[in-house]
Amino acid sequence: MNTQTLALGFLAATAIGGVAWVFVYPMLSGEKQAESRRASIAKPEPAAKRQADKSQRSRREQVENSLKDLEARHQKEVKLSLNARLQQAGLDWTPQRFWIVSGILGVAALLAVLFAGGGILGAVGLGFAAGFGVPRWGLGFLKKRREKKFLAALPDAVDVIVRGIKAGLPLFESIKVVAADAPEPLRSEFKAIIETQAIGMPLGEACARLYERMPVPEANFFGIVVSIQQKSGGNLSEALGNLSKVLRDRKKMAEKIQAMSMEAKASAGIIGSLPPIEMVLVYITTPDYISTLWTHPTGQVMLVGCVIWMSIGIMVMKKMINFDF
Repeated sequence: MNTQTLALGFLAATAIGGVAWVFVYPMLSGEKQAESRRASIAKPEPAAKRQADKSQRSRREQVENSLKDLEARHQKEVKLSLNARLQQAGLDWTPQRFWIVSGILGVAALLAVLFAGGGILGAVGLGFAAGFGVPRWGLGFLKKRREKKFLAALPDAVDVIVRGIKAGLPLFESIKVVAADAPEPLRSEFKAIIETQAIGMPLGEACARLYERMPVPEANFFGIVVSIQQKSGGNLSEALGNLSKVLRDRKKMAEKIQAMSMEAKASAGIIGSLPPIEMVLVYITTPDYISTLWTHPTGQVMLVGCVIWMSIGIMVMKKMINFDF
């Protein structure tokens, strides 16, 4: 093969490679698609789309601001007053009445232990527990029971509001329907919303204040949805319908968590109840043997220490088997 043929072949191959590089390679490497994407991004967006994006960003900013305001308000009110706790428990007591009842319980427990022959240290310990711990435990129990009743009735109440709005009723009238027909404590809470709105407070803010009287996330969700709709508008029936679905899903999740943690709760109950039961059985069989715990000063100190350690263990087990979501 002569040199001329090799040169012609080299030139032909170079020409074919150049043509392929110019026309074929951009399609294979994706440069053409990248150019088209850059061109589409560089195109000016339609005014309607820009307005929709701006409106969406505005609604998102309003939601974020509302959440921040509620979180800031909640952080300020972490340490609730006794009056607020009584209100959350559903009691119409005054703080003075609560302290009087607590003092009566403490003095009664103190005198009962002294008359039973117990030592002064044990009497003071049980009197302090009865006067300071039992009333606060009762407030927590009433608060939890009231919250459970509220959560059980809230999804149905939201559905009633959604149906009323779809039927053409204003939101305020739909809330009135719930306040008239819902069970307690939902009825009293929605009546408080109506009364608060009647004295001049905006309905969105009145609904947001529901979380202060009923500190559960579901009440916070309801207040946020109504507050955002009052500020920026939108399809309230759709938003409340989605909220109702979320509330029912959270209720199912809570029931599932309760079912899965029942074994651990039963174990904790058995472990926590064994020492008192054993103490009662020993007292029934051999009272002189165990009575040293509350008749001798050293035994009283040991008994108080046992109560403290058992209380710490029960609280630790309670933290381990209770889940927040």
